[in-house]
Amino acid sequence: MEVYVSTDVEADGPIPGPHSLLSFGSAAYLADKTLVGTFAANLETLPGATGDPKTMAWWAQNPEAWEACRRDLQPPEAALKNYVAWLKGLPGRPVFVAYPAAYDFLFVYWYLMRFAGESPFSHSALDIKTYAMAVLKTGYRDATKRNMPRRWFDEGLPHTHQALDDAIEQGALFCNLLAENTK
Repeated sequence: MEVYVSTDVEADGPIPGPHSLLSFGSAAYLADKTLVGTFAANLETLPGATGDPKTMAWWAQNPEAWEACRRDLQPPEAALKNYVAWLKGLPGRPVFVAYPAAYDFLFVYWYLMRFAGESPFSHSALDIKTYAMAVLKTGYRDATKRNMPRRWFDEGLPHTHQALDDAIEQGALFCNLLAENTK
């Protein structure tokens, strides 16, 4: 059985290494949209890493989200090892799901390999936008949330730029899309 692990990250730049993963959250869903667990962590920044000026300007415009991801900081080593243990405890094989997967998976995979030495996701990720493109039979650039049917979105699930909130919201979106496509 597959468990869809909707994951969102917040970072201080476009790539890991020179920049840091600040926060990540995962919401594990079964295909029927049963939420079987969540995981979230705010991380200490990498030694020698700096915030990208454009990214930091965005953070300056989103002070509540910045404040949320800078609370209760954990060393990446501890957080990523705990994350691997959580993933291995899920009731099925984890599938990484994100919107956009390319950005979120870049950080999560890099941090998993660097600090935990393994990735329970292997080196694969499922991109919600690409999946929506196929279902909508449209171009990739037209497969935006604004162009998706409202029925794919659950009311009351906000997009706050806080990692766990966004992972839950996007996981529900994925499950709704999956259910419609597999009828």
